[in-house]
Amino acid sequence: MNFYVYMLKSSDLKPITYVGYTNNLYKRIKQHNSGKGAKFTRGRKWKLIYKEKYKTKKEAISREYYIKKNRSFRNFIKNKK
Repeated sequence: MNFYVYMLKSSDLKPITYVGYTNNLYKRIKQHNSGKGAKFTRGRKWKLIYKEKYKTKKEAISREYYIKKNRSFRNFIKNKK
């Protein structure tokens, strides 16, 4: 089973990003956009702007943690898309 680390960007006037991991990327994005995702993502529309694929859950969680803490990387991706 593959796992994905992903970054979403909100469609707000001042966009924000959200980083997460999942084993079913498109189902998870659909959940975020329907208000059933993480509490932080409710009430916004999200667009996938970045993803990485991993073979294990442990690798995905580790990378998710790194991206969440690395503000410069998140801003680089957010401003690139």
